[in-house]
Amino acid sequence: MRNLKPVLHNRAFRVTRWRLTALYVSTMGVILAASAIGFYVALAQDHRREIDHRLETVASTLHDSLEPSLEQPGQLTPVVWQLLPSLCSATADCPQPIPDRHVLSLMHQEGYYLRFLNLSGEVLAIAGQLPEQSIQPPEAGLYTLQASDGRSYRQMSLLLKNNAGNPWGYLEVGSSLHLLDRHLAWVKLALLGGLPVAFGLVWGASWWVAGVAIRPAYGAYLQIQQFTADAAHELRTPLAAVRASAESVSRAPYISDAEARDILQVITRQSQRLGTLVNDLLILSRLDQPSAKAQETCCCLQDLVADIEEELSALAVTKDIQLTAVYDKQPALCVRGNEEQLYRTVLNVVVNALEYTSQGGKVTIHLSGRDRQAWIAIEDTGIGISPADQAQIFDRFYRVHPDRSRHTGGSGLGLAIAQAIARAHGGNIHVKSELGKGSCFTIQLPTR
Repeated sequence: MRNLKPVLHNRAFRVTRWRLTALYVSTMGVILAASAIGFYVALAQDHRREIDHRLETVASTLHDSLEPSLEQPGQLTPVVWQLLPSLCSATADCPQPIPDRHVLSLMHQEGYYLRFLNLSGEVLAIAGQLPEQSIQPPEAGLYTLQASDGRSYRQMSLLLKNNAGNPWGYLEVGSSLHLLDRHLAWVKLALLGGLPVAFGLVWGASWWVAGVAIRPAYGAYLQIQQFTADAAHELRTPLAAVRASAESVSRAPYISDAEARDILQVITRQSQRLGTLVNDLLILSRLDQPSAKAQETCCCLQDLVADIEEELSALAVTKDIQLTAVYDKQPALCVRGNEEQLYRTVLNVVVNALEYTSQGGKVTIHLSGRDRQAWIAIEDTGIGISPADQAQIFDRFYRVHPDRSRHTGGSGLGLAIAQAIARAHGGNIHVKSELGKGSCFTIQLPTR
């Protein structure tokens, strides 16, 4: 993977990275803020439900235990005092609470209270820590009170009936929300304090993720830059030769027929080289567009390899290289695709093998089929390819030996075109090579 530092030196990618980072941070910010708010609300509701459940449990237990023993409305019976020994009459000084060995010992926890009221709303007896507030006419239900000291209380009020079924008075069980409010205040403070830290971490992570996200795009951008520079360089060489030849003719007062023919040959040769390069670039451009489908037919690979062997036999004889084709004994191997492109794929690899094989060497084309795949292996006894070069030989305009390739007119696009065509047909090209011991290029194509 490429280092991210060069990305920062390019303004367009730097701005893009900042924008991606801002997008990630804003998205994660909304998620974190919503999560924090949701957590706070859920925690507050859970604690309030717990308090309400405790109040309902205590109030229901007292209600069911006291009603059978109540007689005259507004008058407490001895059973009430026995059940609640810590109860204090409203007309007497309340002693220190006596611990109850009962579920109602909840009244001795901080913030809880209990009181009895008559039907007129006058307090008859109390237990626990009462809120500092004026006495309001009671009403049955579960509600929240606001005391004069600013504290909130949650209270459960039930109507009590005597043993005759007549209204007796009211039972109120309540709890201060001060501890809950204080706990929620600490939670809120922790969330507000933690959010900036979380945003800082998210910003750092987003900056890194944005860099990783644009890294492939930056790599493609560098490849396009390199491709443009290489293409311009390759085009400039034949154009410069043509221009120099034309200028030499225009400046010379007189040229002989032999000189004119030499100049025309140079111009023709460079024009052909230029045309070949432009044609190769157009082929690569079409192969890079998946939507551009070439006409497909059923191609017999045995015939295709035989035609290539025949076409290149003269070149092999000239270089004193033995070129042979070996076929497995099996039915015809057919590949569905563009016959011209497939021919170009195999031709480029074989020509490449002939170029890098010394005089007296051998180039062998093996054709076989197995596992619904066709395998065309081009094996040579040439100079071989180093491991470092093997990773780059399919790159556009890459040459293992630049001087030799320029001398023979190669542009460094042959293997790149071959690989692009193979991949466009659902296959690929693999290479195995060792310096001084030759190379083996294997073209894999799916049979149809």
